[in-house]
Amino acid sequence: MNKLMGYDIEDLAIGMTAAFSKTITEADIVLFAAISGDNNAMHVNEEFASETVFAGRVAHGMLSASVISAAIANRLPGPGTIYMSQNLRFRAPVRPGDTVHARVTVKEVFLEKQRALLTTECFVKSQLVVEGEALVKVTSSEQRGSHGLSGSPDLAADNPETAGPASPEFSNQSLASACAEDTGQESSL
Repeated sequence: MNKLMGYDIEDLAIGMTAAFSKTITEADIVLFAAISGDNNAMHVNEEFASETVFAGRVAHGMLSASVISAAIANRLPGPGTIYMSQNLRFRAPVRPGDTVHARVTVKEVFLEKQRALLTTECFVKSQLVVEGEALVKVTSSEQRGSHGLSGSPDLAADNPETAGPASPEFSNQSLASACAEDTGQESSL
């Protein structure tokens, strides 16, 4: 583990799982709308939203999915982790007052590149509301030991050609390509 109690790449094993939960409040929705500029009536206008297929307001999909980021940053791999890419599929709405339970699971570990592929899921009660995969860069105890680093991955050493997806493409193919580039192996996502 690094000095902030985040897992290093050498600590990760396929199947490791962690969770983080957050109740989505009215304030969260209003603040997210203000910060993001997404003032879609589905999120902020009950009268309009009540006449839609959802029969009421719903939280922003990206607000709900942000609980995944908290699970990654705070639990697994934890402090020091850098998000490289994420794909998402929104399966069901999240409403004001719902508690979103994010779960991340290590799917693949790419030791040489200090990267891990994580399965990401969000639930409200037992209902799957968001699913996807994330590619993250993780701290390395080996790198700290050999280079005197203090728990942070050496991003300056990354070549932009092999650092993973740099575009906002959110597809399985993008993740598969990033993993293949990062490891020099074929990936079948």
